[in-house]
Amino acid sequence: MIWIYRVLFPVVMLLASPYYLSRMRKRGGYRADFGQRFGRVPALPAKRPGMKRIWLQAVSVGELLAVGPLIEAWHEDPEVEVYLTTTTSTGRALAEERYRGKVIGIGYFPLDAWPCARRAWGAVGADLAVLTEGERWPEHVRQAGRHGVPVVAINARMSDRSFRRMRPWAGLSQALLGGMSRILAASEGDAERFRALGFPSERVEVTGNIKLDLELVVLDAAERASLRASLGVGDEPVILGASTWAGEEAALIVAFQRARAAGLRCRLVLVPRHAERRAEIEPLLAASGLAYHVRSRGVAPGPVDIVLADTTGELRKLLQLAAVVFVGKTLPPHTEGQTPVEAAALGRAVLLGPGTGNFRKIVDELLECGAALRVEDADALTAETRALLVDEDARVAMGDAGIAWHRANTGALLRTLQAIGRLLQAMGK
Repeated sequence: MIWIYRVLFPVVMLLASPYYLSRMRKRGGYRADFGQRFGRVPALPAKRPGMKRIWLQAVSVGELLAVGPLIEAWHEDPEVEVYLTTTTSTGRALAEERYRGKVIGIGYFPLDAWPCARRAWGAVGADLAVLTEGERWPEHVRQAGRHGVPVVAINARMSDRSFRRMRPWAGLSQALLGGMSRILAASEGDAERFRALGFPSERVEVTGNIKLDLELVVLDAAERASLRASLGVGDEPVILGASTWAGEEAALIVAFQRARAAGLRCRLVLVPRHAERRAEIEPLLAASGLAYHVRSRGVAPGPVDIVLADTTGELRKLLQLAAVVFVGKTLPPHTEGQTPVEAAALGRAVLLGPGTGNFRKIVDELLECGAALRVEDADALTAETRALLVDEDARVAMGDAGIAWHRANTGALLRTLQAIGRLLQAMGK
């Protein structure tokens, strides 16, 4: 079966290349070390006797932030070293900024084509391979098996869409991915889906969502005031669109304009999921007739109505300025959703559209405990935003509920470290 995949993968990549090359051009930063996409590996130090080398793959910014505590823990272990790879240029920049010196190397994950994966595996010398969240790469898994290396999926998720696509082909999934040694699922629902696809129960363990164990660096009053000044938003309540996708910025601009028309003091901060969409979003801001500032151009020259925060790695700071947070990729036609965890954990009033397939269990819990509200469409977003801006007590109650929910749902990081620790011990660590 792997040979069918090996034949089809280059064909699919060739057909999809115009789309992906266009995205890479817009995002930028891909020219450097482009050869790593084809299996070239940066120079890594020779492995010392008794050392276990972990190849950790985290696709982009969100995953890299989530695995930070794992990297810190392994950095403190004198018998473990980590080679870190990522897929996006923004992820690579964040990895260099945060983890250089804590890992033995940082590179791009190779294409999952046989020659690329084979070349990379021959150079890395890994003893354990770790994939994050929804990543499942058949050739990567096969090459790991060829080298006798276990593969562990951490924070493993199976979205509604992925499950629907894979369910009719469960036998094929097993043939291609059955070599995965351990599935550390983010929730019991995810674990049930992996089992339904044929993964043996003894290989599937629920360790929880490590994104719930996120490190929260809370800004003090002076830091918040400085950030507000640099954005040009003054001291007015902020409506923040977190990790927004196409169509959602326009809906938020309308919600903001109508709140202003109702006499409410507020500002709007838009944080698109992909910073390169600034060229698509800025014309919307210009057409609104409102004063706006693009964050990547430096400090705001003065007070503005709207900020386009087209930077990377600032969302957690910006969330701390918000009175109301809308979580992106949730309004139709989007169905998968971005994570609401940071906003809830920081005590913000959270609004979400109906499309939350990637975080169904988390969203259900937030709705049940009163930490979030569902809005079915753009009109409902406008109405609920205005209602929350008027009712400060409601915002505070939602924020307190989110903080309490987060405190009650930590521990996944420790369980993940323990599960991987048991694997390393079984390998003779």
